[in-house]
Amino acid sequence: MSILLLIGARTFPLPSLPRLPGLQLRQPWAPSPGPAVPSCPPRQRLVFLKTHKSGSSSVLSLLHRYGDRHGLRFALPTRYQFGYPRLFQASWVKGYHPQRGGTQPPFHILCHHMRFNLKEVLQVMPSDSFFFSIVRDPAALTHSAFSYYKSTSSAFRKAPSLAAFLDNPRAFYRPGARGDHYARNLLWFDFGLPFPPEMRTKRGNLHPLRDSNPPQLHVLPFGADPRAHTLDPNALFHPAPTAANVPSQTSSSATLGLGSSSFIQWSLAWLDSVFDLVLVAEYFDESLVLLADALCWGLDDVVGFMHNAQAGSEQGRNTVSNGGLTTEDRPLTARARAWNNLDWALYVHFNHSLWARIKQYGQSRLESAVVELRARREALAKHCLVGGEALDPKYITDRRFRPFQFGSGKVLGYVLRSGLSLQDQEECERLATPELQYKDKLDAKQFPPTVSLPLKTSRVLSP
Repeated sequence: MSILLLIGARTFPLPSLPRLPGLQLRQPWAPSPGPAVPSCPPRQRLVFLKTHKSGSSSVLSLLHRYGDRHGLRFALPTRYQFGYPRLFQASWVKGYHPQRGGTQPPFHILCHHMRFNLKEVLQVMPSDSFFFSIVRDPAALTHSAFSYYKSTSSAFRKAPSLAAFLDNPRAFYRPGARGDHYARNLLWFDFGLPFPPEMRTKRGNLHPLRDSNPPQLHVLPFGADPRAHTLDPNALFHPAPTAANVPSQTSSSATLGLGSSSFIQWSLAWLDSVFDLVLVAEYFDESLVLLADALCWGLDDVVGFMHNAQAGSEQGRNTVSNGGLTTEDRPLTARARAWNNLDWALYVHFNHSLWARIKQYGQSRLESAVVELRARREALAKHCLVGGEALDPKYITDRRFRPFQFGSGKVLGYVLRSGLSLQDQEECERLATPELQYKDKLDAKQFPPTVSLPLKTSRVLSP
């Protein structure tokens, strides 16, 4: 696959799956039948890069539930993120104390918000962990980020509307300004990738190359199996060549020059060598089927509810037909993709790899699995939830299920039906619990508070 195919003016047509009739379940709440003997052992050492505004909270919910149900140990942040927007550091993982010596209990899942830093991740997680992430069309991502981070990003805060921002983003955006990493190439930033030389800044947000002579990255040729090797935790991985190896280029909001093309090619090849799978938000259910297959999990392990969705978004659908913008604003889609040119190259690349994987999996087989997954989700929603769907937060009085409200839009959540059995209540709670509350639950489970009982000195007990 050539780089021109990735970033040229011609775009890939995105295949669409036909809608098939709903599957009638004999027992809506019973787990779907699985093979008597698993064909492979389930993968339980996982690194999920939780990217912003890409459907990642829904994936996080799956991981929380799976790990909770199987007694796995999470690498948790002290609060809710790993020092974001700074690059991830192993020392930020709660309970990670290698300097104390001795044998430390292993971590199974690393999945909370961070800016990816492979060398430090490999200090915490074994090198044979399954690495995966999720991407979203930059047009849809920008629409969501503008609403959610309007008060956080100085560029978004100064713009009267998304249309005004995309009409002339350089009038509002200042590289390195506080919170402005949310306003341009947010996916690229979250993946911890350096920016091309012409986009770098000496200020803290855009990641400059720190080493004066960083080691060269070994890039696998395109078409090679990217994970036919084991990541070396002792090697310093750097996702792009040094500035001296990349021709400089005058930045353009509409196209990518040869200098950036070379730089992007290096970066995408590096991502291919690290990540086993990258999901695509616009094909969320198809991605989940591939994830279950790659992890040797059952389909029920990846059936869940959408989380952190804002009111007005398309609930229950797995495609974004127009990049999240209204029909009148469709011209802004091209501007959003051009402004976020690195994210667009990254998105096209992983959209292509997803569909290559679907072809290998078998599209007919995939369609059947997607139908079953959606039917299972619908059955769970009807069984667990009041109204069978996400609700406005004003209806959610139980703080355990009320999602954190941030940004200008309302973040939807869930209310559980009454009269559930104890077993069903437990599973429905797992499905409906927002990410912050679930993280607190896991934290309390892994690090139970120690209560020291007062010594009773008034009475001495005889042996």
